[in-house]
Amino acid sequence: MTTTKTAAPRMSDEAVKAKTGKDWAAWFKILDQAGARKMGHQEIVAVLSGQHGVGPWWQQMVTVTYEQARGLRAKHEKPAGYEISVSRTIAAPVNKVYKAWLDEKARATWLPEPGTPKLPIVIRTATANKSMRITWPDKTSVSVNFYAKGAAKSQVVAQHSKLPNAKTAARMKTFWAGALDRLQERLETRD
Repeated sequence: MTTTKTAAPRMSDEAVKAKTGKDWAAWFKILDQAGARKMGHQEIVAVLSGQHGVGPWWQQMVTVTYEQARGLRAKHEKPAGYEISVSRTIAAPVNKVYKAWLDEKARATWLPEPGTPKLPIVIRTATANKSMRITWPDKTSVSVNFYAKGAAKSQVVAQHSKLPNAKTAARMKTFWAGALDRLQERLETRD
């Protein structure tokens, strides 16, 4: 992907230098000299691993940051398309939040907006009170994770992946923000 908009590093120079021995300017220079502007993601990772001994997590961080800074990857872009994530902390036990996703009738009260047609989603896998994998109507993928934050509070994270472009990613980020707001309102105002 080539784009004119570039992203600033999400981590400070101090953080990357503390963990890798080099700051962003040094890594960008090394990767530029290695010809990384014309390499794929895995090729850049291989340079960092094979020639510079960078560990797996930092290989990905340095590669993605380089790709974004050089305009090779847009915000939310992953190798298999775009990916967004939205989360909410809800004043309800994790089992109630999970059930609001799993139960079709309960889900219809908040996803999508009430009064609109029911979405024909497919729940591929579900682990009670932990996670759910969903095939969205357009065949993209939604991962939902549930985290207990005490007896009466939970966090839910919806991650929508394999989105075709930045415009769709932005639209779905807005969609999920509204959906999780409705879920939160529904669960927090019910007895």
